[in-house]
Amino acid sequence: MKLIFKEDSRTELKEIVTDKLEEEVIAFLNKNGGNIYIGVNDNGKVTGINADIDSLQNIIKDRIKNNISPTTIGLFDIDVEMFDDKEVIHITIANGNEKTYYLKSKGMTYEGCFIRIGSSVEHMHQNEIDNLLSVCKT
Repeated sequence: MKLIFKEDSRTELKEIVTDKLEEEVIAFLNKNGGNIYIGVNDNGKVTGINADIDSLQNIIKDRIKNNISPTTIGLFDIDVEMFDDKEVIHITIANGNEKTYYLKSKGMTYEGCFIRIGSSVEHMHQNEIDNLLSVCKT
């Protein structure tokens, strides 16, 4: 089987939905946008979704919409795609236009702000948050 996925600065692979989903979305919103594929392991192998796909899409939508600020409405899309006869959820995230995005529960702090660096998600330090805010307001 040919592997068609690889993690990089614009692609995140998740075998299942984890509690880090919002952090991944925030990191892409604060950088240049990106894609999250759920149902694909870290090695790029398609494992598929072993859950009610419609229900899972609604859970993902609600988590992104309700747990991230400023609003993410219109900045993400959720599709189901088939690879190797298995269903994969593809979340497309745009480059956010109201930076800095953060977890509502943590606020615009080190614990709540994230950015994508290469294939990983990093916390943003206060000076990075301030710099991103000032760049986006000019």
